[in-house]
Amino acid sequence: MSPASPRAADIAAVPFDFGPLFSRTLPPPAAKWGGLQKYHFIGGNNDADQVPVDRLLAAATSVLQREGRNLATYNLLTGPLGYLPLRQFLVGKLKRDAGITCSADDILITSGSLQGLDLVNSVLTEAGDTVLIEQDCYEGSISRLMRRGVTPIGIPVDRDGMRTDAVANVLAELKQRGVRPKYIYTIPTVQNPTATIMSETRRRELLRLSEDYGVPIFEDDCYADLVWEDRRPPALYAMSRSGGVIYIGSFSKSIAPALRVGYIVANWNVMSRILAIKTDAGTGSLEQMVLAEFCPAHFHDHVGSLKKGLRVKCEALMEALAEQFGTAAEFDDPKGGIFLWVKLPDNVDTMKLRQAALADGVAINPGPEWSVDAAHARSRLRLCFASPSLEAIRDGVAVLAETCRREFGVPERSANVTR
Repeated sequence: MSPASPRAADIAAVPFDFGPLFSRTLPPPAAKWGGLQKYHFIGGNNDADQVPVDRLLAAATSVLQREGRNLATYNLLTGPLGYLPLRQFLVGKLKRDAGITCSADDILITSGSLQGLDLVNSVLTEAGDTVLIEQDCYEGSISRLMRRGVTPIGIPVDRDGMRTDAVANVLAELKQRGVRPKYIYTIPTVQNPTATIMSETRRRELLRLSEDYGVPIFEDDCYADLVWEDRRPPALYAMSRSGGVIYIGSFSKSIAPALRVGYIVANWNVMSRILAIKTDAGTGSLEQMVLAEFCPAHFHDHVGSLKKGLRVKCEALMEALAEQFGTAAEFDDPKGGIFLWVKLPDNVDTMKLRQAALADGVAINPGPEWSVDAAHARSRLRLCFASPSLEAIRDGVAVLAETCRREFGVPERSANVTR
C-alpha cells in the first residue's frame, strides 16, 4: 500500500449519506421499536389467550401432510386469486353472514386488508382526486389517501353510522363544481373507531345516492365478524343492484392479525384491473392453507367464543373509565369490535396526552390520527380493549386518569382519593 492510499478502516468510518437520495414523497422516518408499553391500548391486536393455537397447529399439520409439496409452485396451483379452498370457504361464509352471493372467482386473497386498501386506491385514485369518507375513520385509510394526494371529505357519523343526509349534500355540492368523487369509503358494520352499525335504511339510501351520482362504494367489512348480536345487516355489496360496490374483509380480527390474510370481493371488470397490479407473486400460501383447513370446522364456534371474551373486556374498560374519569369520559356502549371511542373535555389535547401517558407506561391512540377533522377529534381517543388483560385494563385506566389529571386537570380528582 502506497503512503497516499487510504486505509480500509478510514473508508469504512465515513457513513454513506442516503439523505439526498430518498424520494421526496416519503413519510417521516419510523422510530425504532422499543417494545410494548406496560398498558397497551393501541393497535388492532386481539386477545392472545383466545388465539386457537392447538387447532391451528392441527390444521397446519394436516394440510401440509396432504398438500405441502404444492408450496413448490407459486399460488399452490390454484391461480393468482389465491388458494381455492379458502376462497370456497369464503363463498359460503359471506352468503351466510353478510348476504353476499358471489363465486370463488369474485374473491382475491390479499396480504391483510391493508393491501386491499392499497390495491383499490391504486386502480381508482390519483393525485388531485376526491373521495368521501367517514369523518372519524380508520387511520390507515386516511393516511393512504393523503400520501396519494387524494382529498378526503369527512362525513359525520352518528349512532346509525355514516349520515346519508350529509353524503347527499356533499355529492350535490361537488356535482355543481364538476367534481365526481372516485368512491365513498365506509366501514358500515362495527365502524372503526366508533363501533357503530349503519342501519339498513341508511344502507339503502347510500346505495341510491351511489347509483344516482355514479360514485361507487368502497365497503370495508373487517370488523363485522365481531358484532355482539348474532344477526348483522346485510353487506352493502349484497344489497347493491348495480354492482357498484367493492368489498374488503379480513381474518385479522376473527383469527389473528399476524396471519396477514384479507380478501377483496369485486366484479370481474374491477378484479381484472386489480389483478394486473398485484405483482407480489401471491399472498403467503401457508397462511391460506392453514386457514382453509381450520375454518370450515372451527370458524363459527371460535368467533362465538372470541366475542364473549371481548365483550367481558369491553365492559371492564367502560367500568374502569366510569370509575376513574366519571362523567369526564363520554362514550357509547359499542355494538361489537375491539375499540372504544372516548370523548374527554374540550381542554384535553390527546396528542399531548399521548406523550405524557407514554412516559407513564400507557399507550393510547389520540383522536386526531383517526379523523379527517383534527379539531373535532382533538379531545377524543381510541382505546383497544382486546389485547390487555382485565387487570391491565383496570390498572392502565387508573394510570391514564392520573396522567390526564396532572396534565389537564381532568378528572378533577383522583378516584383513589376519598373526600
